[in-house]
Amino acid sequence: MAGSIDWGFWGEGPGTEALGEVSGKRVLDIGCGTGRYAAHLARAHGARVDAIDSSATQLRRARGQYGNTGGVSFVHGDAIEYARAGTPYDVVYSVHGLSYIDPDRALPAIRDALRTDGRLVFSVLHTNAEGVGPSASVRPRVEEVRLSGHAPLSVHVWVLSPSLWEELLIRHGFDIEGIEILAAPDAANPVRCQLVSGVRSRS
Repeated sequence: MAGSIDWGFWGEGPGTEALGEVSGKRVLDIGCGTGRYAAHLARAHGARVDAIDSSATQLRRARGQYGNTGGVSFVHGDAIEYARAGTPYDVVYSVHGLSYIDPDRALPAIRDALRTDGRLVFSVLHTNAEGVGPSASVRPRVEEVRLSGHAPLSVHVWVLSPSLWEELLIRHGFDIEGIEILAAPDAANPVRCQLVSGVRSRS
């Protein structure tokens, strides 16, 4: 189980505290992968977590390792459709999962899945391994995902500038709390991530 949430790839920057107080709160983990962060929030912080992923393989791993963890429910399916159908959450978070979903589809559904003043916190890519920075328009681009023991996989991801993320969040009913750039500890590594946080607006 993880000891904290790593929003980047290197254990640098804010950890679980970026979510605020989650004890006893309903939390949705979008793109939960192997489930280690969901299990961490339930065990160490007393959160009630619905953890969803579209990968059946990842969910099998999550259930195999953390399926008996109290306070966690693992779900296989489309995170956005699930968010639309669920009862309101206090916190929604995603560690790189929102990179793979059209933000104009994802953000309205997440807003409606949150209570008023509920928090959304997510990390996304900012600069890739070749040093290519974020796009200036809301459209996906092809990036390679490198998985251990497998050939690189080409996927479509939304790699957007902080100003675009801010614009999208405001447009879809969020107040911005902050956008932080997370750099690798090795100065020679060009990869950067963004940690984005906001709250559902009262208006």
